Amino acid sequence: MGAVTVLAGARRAVGRWQAVLRWRTLIGDEAAVRNLELLSVALRPIGWRCVELYERPEFGFPVPLLWVYASGAADDVGAVVTVRATPGATWGYFEAGKGRGGFLSPCGDAKAAAERLDRLLKYRMFPNIEWTWTR
Repeated sequence: MGAVTVLAGARRAVGRWQAVLRWRTLIGDEAAVRNLELLSVALRPIGWRCVELYERPEFGFPVPLLWVYASGAADDVGAVVTVRATPGATWGYFEAGKGRGGFLSPCGDAKAAAERLDRLLKYRMFPNIEWTWTR
């Protein structure tokens, strides 16, 4: 019986922790927009196009989004990026629609996040082991 009680307590703690992160994400529009802007600035020089989808009333999304895509023949390749709260009062870039499993990079180093997203999108255009290595 003791193990069951510990497991139930752990589930409640994880549930509270996830609720706090969801709450911080939903009220953190300013931090999300600021981080997405930094990512956008870092992505443009390496050739990616970005469309900012930040206004809730206009676009109807609960959180700000950044659509990153290729131009030209590969304009159907892209990713929608959002910023979510992470443990330790920090933020992270995530691929929208994949939940916490779509983690791309911590916020704070937009250049490193842009390089990570660049490798992901290049891999989607040209599936090859070359784009999967990390530095």
